[in-house]
Amino acid sequence: MMRKFFFAMVLVFLDAASVLASECIEIGRGIAAQKSGVLVRSTPVVKEGRDMCVVVFIVPAHEGEKLRRVEVAVPAD
Repeated sequence: MMRKFFFAMVLVFLDAASVLASECIEIGRGIAAQKSGVLVRSTPVVKEGRDMCVVVFIVPAHEGEKLRRVEVAVPAD
């Protein structure tokens, strides 16, 4: 009986994490598109008890400048 309960709890937590991860991907795509960049990574994290997404994207070079790597943390709400 305890094994079934434990398995059910693991499924609940995995499902919640995968939903947050998919939300972070969409948030990351939106931010990268707004900044005319290319999404590299979008990771769900918990900071100060809040669900956040850490988004990393590359902004193309302009007028002889180098590529820029930008990392931002935004709320997952």
